[in-house]
Amino acid sequence: MLTANYVGDRTIDIREATPAPPAAGQVQIEVAYNGICGTDLHIFHGSMDARVSMPAIIGHEMSGRIAALGDGVTGWSVGDPVTVMPLDWDGTCPACLAGNQHVCQNLNFIGIDSPGALQGSWNVDASVLVALPETLRLDHAALVEPVAVSVHDVRRSGLVPGEKVVVIGGGPIGVLIATTAREFGGDVVVIELDPTRRQAVADLGFQVLDPTASDQVEWVTEWTHGAGADVVFEVSGAASAVLGATDLAKVRGRLVVVAIHPQPRPINLQRVFWRELTIIGARVYERQDFEKAVELLDAGVIPADLLITRIEPITATADAFAALESGQAMKILIDCQAGARS
Repeated sequence: MLTANYVGDRTIDIREATPAPPAAGQVQIEVAYNGICGTDLHIFHGSMDARVSMPAIIGHEMSGRIAALGDGVTGWSVGDPVTVMPLDWDGTCPACLAGNQHVCQNLNFIGIDSPGALQGSWNVDASVLVALPETLRLDHAALVEPVAVSVHDVRRSGLVPGEKVVVIGGGPIGVLIATTAREFGGDVVVIELDPTRRQAVADLGFQVLDPTASDQVEWVTEWTHGAGADVVFEVSGAASAVLGATDLAKVRGRLVVVAIHPQPRPINLQRVFWRELTIIGARVYERQDFEKAVELLDAGVIPADLLITRIEPITATADAFAALESGQAMKILIDCQAGARS
């Protein structure tokens, strides 16, 4: 099989490896597709070098089929279509004991802290498997993980049908949050700088604002009849967006921080105080979010074909990173079997 390895200095190295059999309690997955996300780009840029062990097989947005079962695994069969919820918690820390295992204080995020899915065969504990319906295409199923992020974010926001929602950032996660929020009954507008992304978001039926062409605070104020948005999702990761996000929220509105920020950002605490705003962190997901994501994709609610810009063989993983880094694509999937078949 082939593996894609991050080796530091913005370099992806493709290597050949022999798959090991799954250990007891594990399954071996023949990985079909792996999506590259913003976290992978953070790794590629070197921002997480202190966390990953190089050479690192990264990747956690995936789909595939079970190829082999380790001793003691029940409830699964060879050939089952699956994805992975890539969270491995210790079950003993205060967060886990309080029922918040998904944000375990010693969390092993599979694909970052331990080997991930950018390889032809991947051994994982059976406990992290999530079943997929046969009706869901495996390329679309590679979006389950980011859709689960959006479901978790919207659930964390406490969105009520009919509420006004602003999503700052029209990249893949921003689009998924907007789509999920609309499905949950929100009235959604997206703010995005990039014209190509603005058009893509508009093609999905959303109102899209160009923050350089109009006063976004004035527009949102008028749109909400002077109140401000009920919920604001900050997905862009830009310092200016964080600073301005509080100006968009109504009295007792909610600001959900979704983007990964490589360093602390200034925030307008005067506005937080004055309007009694609630700031909500939304980090990963829970199993119910994964199950809802599978349901939304299988029902066709998520515009998978519009989000997936293209599919590349695993041998072109470095090119895919470069394309995403330059803003030439919304979502690129890696076909983890293509190189092996060529």
